[in-house]
Amino acid sequence: MNHLFITPAARLQPRWQAAFPQATLAAVAPETDRLTPPPDIIWIVCEGEQQPLSAPLLEAVTRLSAESAVVVLANAPQQADALQALQAGARGYAHALSPVATLQQIATVVTNAGIWVPADLMAQVMGHTWQALNGEQRLRHALLDKLTEREREVALAVVQGASNKQVARTLNITERTVKAHLTSIFHKLEITDRMQLMLKLTEKVSAKERI
Repeated sequence: MNHLFITPAARLQPRWQAAFPQATLAAVAPETDRLTPPPDIIWIVCEGEQQPLSAPLLEAVTRLSAESAVVVLANAPQQADALQALQAGARGYAHALSPVATLQQIATVVTNAGIWVPADLMAQVMGHTWQALNGEQRLRHALLDKLTEREREVALAVVQGASNKQVARTLNITERTVKAHLTSIFHKLEITDRMQLMLKLTEKVSAKERI
């Protein structure tokens, strides 16, 4: 698997090298026609501590995501930045100092059509994404019909941004039971994570239907 790290620092951190020994480096985002063959994953490093993602960085995410899975690494991950990165086409958003095992797990997820966001940001990102889709998306009831009544309750709570703990409290069940339901839901719908669940259960409403 080919990995390209794009970082203004023009150096690979030891943990990145340990995770992906054959990774290559670029100081700026190259033009896509110069990437032959395209890397499997492009890791774009945002060096600023509390700076919002810049327009050029987001443009690079959009351009490069057409050929490769893109992951944005931030020194200070922020909810708003995670949303922007995903909306621009990134498959993942994580801390630049993530452990080696986490980086390797991210690589596995994004190359298998999954989306990676840190656990502490996932619920917030899901909730805000659901709100942003409100009015433009509708639920795929045919897919919901594959689930049991309790699984549907869990699925609908999760896609609106509820954490396992919140779902358990709302439905008066244990977190262990919530996890068991999610495992069953993921298996039935042939998905691997919460973000895929939301994307799978919704479909775009046409402009004509919104009138």
